[in-house]
Amino acid sequence: MKMLKYSFGLLAMALVFLSSCRDTVTPNVPYTDFDNGAYLRTIARTSTTFNFFDLANSKFALTLEAVDNEDGATVETVEIRVRHRRLIPGVGLEFTPANDVLVSTLQAADFQPNPDSRFLRTTFEVSATAAISAVGLTPADIEGGDVFEFRLVLNDKFGRRFSSDNVTTNVAGAPFYASPFQYPVSVICPSDLAGTYQFDHLETFCGDTFSGSTTWTAVASTPGAYTVSDGTFGAWQSCYPDTWGSGNVRINDACNRLTMTGTDKYGDSYSMTVISSTPEVLTFEWVNTFGEFGTVAVKSNAGKPWPNLR
Repeated sequence: MKMLKYSFGLLAMALVFLSSCRDTVTPNVPYTDFDNGAYLRTIARTSTTFNFFDLANSKFALTLEAVDNEDGATVETVEIRVRHRRLIPGVGLEFTPANDVLVSTLQAADFQPNPDSRFLRTTFEVSATAAISAVGLTPADIEGGDVFEFRLVLNDKFGRRFSSDNVTTNVAGAPFYASPFQYPVSVICPSDLAGTYQFDHLETFCGDTFSGSTTWTAVASTPGAYTVSDGTFGAWQSCYPDTWGSGNVRINDACNRLTMTGTDKYGDSYSMTVISSTPEVLTFEWVNTFGEFGTVAVKSNAGKPWPNLR
């Protein structure tokens, strides 16, 4: 009898426990009354840079998918807005204008069915010249490293707006949503100076002149930077002799403006000054903090003329 009472007590406790657990996981929440928003999923970033050397043919282009409770049908318009940003050394960021301006508007009809999903999609592009004009600048005002901040504003048929100022971090950054509503488009200066070149050393600190070859290797982590095989371009070997060894000197191409950085194995740093540049020959002077220097005329390779370097 005692055993039966004990077993009955355990059963009663288990029923109470299960009942209480059930109540906590099935709350009476009116899901059907929840509001549903909308966002623009980024399907393809077709073009998100402007080429400084070819602004006339540069563009910002995306493929977007409208995601909402009606598979994209609540979208009324999408404003494409833009402003120009520049980093001023020692000052900070400068915006032109202070607030972004409208450059283009997508209509509901621009969103169409597609074979890959149930949501409506659109593909659009904004030319660099249109963006430059919208912010009140001209192509002559643009510099390499400038950024155009494009911002999208989705307006739906219920009078609501969705943009970067009211999107959650998860929707903006998570790969599934991919809806930042804001896209930075940098003005870049493509550089293609990697290669092995023949050169004439026209002058050295010891008075020697000679010919040789130099190899410029692109630095993967730093666009426009090239490690040179010998920062003295053979001058140590000719004048002492000595070997370049573990030195690490780079030539940096910032929109066709060349600089030299880095140090040799003794810790001396390097700089350069371009004397002249033609499609056939690039002539510059190198100098280090030990006082060594040289003037080098580097010949271009067949089919790959030098750009207008300075």
